[in-house]
Amino acid sequence: MDLQLVAEGFEFPEGPIAMSDGSVILTEIKAQRLTRVYPDGRKETVVETGGGPNGAAIGPDGAIYITNNGGAFQWIENQGMTIPGPTPPSHTGGYIQRYDLKTGELTTLYSECDGRRLIGPNDIVFDKQGGFWFSDHGCSTPEGRKYGAIYYAKIDGGHITRERDHIVSPNGIGLSPDERTVYLADTQLGRLWAFDVAEAGKLTPPQGFGPGRVICNLPGYQLLDSLAVEASGKVCVATIINGGITAFDPDGSVEHFPVPDTITTNICFGGPDMKTAWITASATGKLYKAAWPRPGLKLNFNA
Repeated sequence: MDLQLVAEGFEFPEGPIAMSDGSVILTEIKAQRLTRVYPDGRKETVVETGGGPNGAAIGPDGAIYITNNGGAFQWIENQGMTIPGPTPPSHTGGYIQRYDLKTGELTTLYSECDGRRLIGPNDIVFDKQGGFWFSDHGCSTPEGRKYGAIYYAKIDGGHITRERDHIVSPNGIGLSPDERTVYLADTQLGRLWAFDVAEAGKLTPPQGFGPGRVICNLPGYQLLDSLAVEASGKVCVATIINGGITAFDPDGSVEHFPVPDTITTNICFGGPDMKTAWITASATGKLYKAAWPRPGLKLNFNA
């Protein structure tokens, strides 16, 4: 895979969105902002979000919806790399934000579900009905981890449900092309989960002891971050430690595409044939562009 450096100097970039004008809007978690990157590498701030903007997606109304972890990381600088560290004592939880590209208005849609505070919202994907699935990564504590969950919500700000609870470290989330399956990358386990969708916004009850079906566990010590789905149904997950993108086939086979960053965090697809991949290399603060060997799945909503 040939990588082209588009821009650098970001403060832990994540959540890329391929825009129709050829630009990319991404989150900068450490800098607490959304940034637009033009094809020539020029950058401009879209909005200062506060907290820790992690994932982002265009909704059915053309606005950007942001999974904000609320500042769930302390930051460690080590040998030219920016590394997310423990959760600071000041962290009280995260939230879902909506940013209107036309008016510039930033609002908070959700900060809790059934009276329980969201911990660290991480990634987001919209279904054809215009609702969105999102992952809550949980966070670290001095005693261990607060586990995360999978949620479904609507853009009206009045409907949110917790569809699966007590998952170790939910991160990247995506939908199969037929939207009958929710895929979830579990960071600490190096595992790709699959959850069957019963109806819009509802998962089928788990079978047996596990919360879902295991697609694959990566060998050794590899961590998983955010993801995008190909038109073929393969799930492309950003991979940490073994820096790059791992493409998981639903049958469990994998293919790895290396990226020169230990903490590769996300990928999105765009371009006229959906074969252009934008990849965030977060420890080194870079955005790469690559010609992907297969087309990505076109998202339900774009801007």
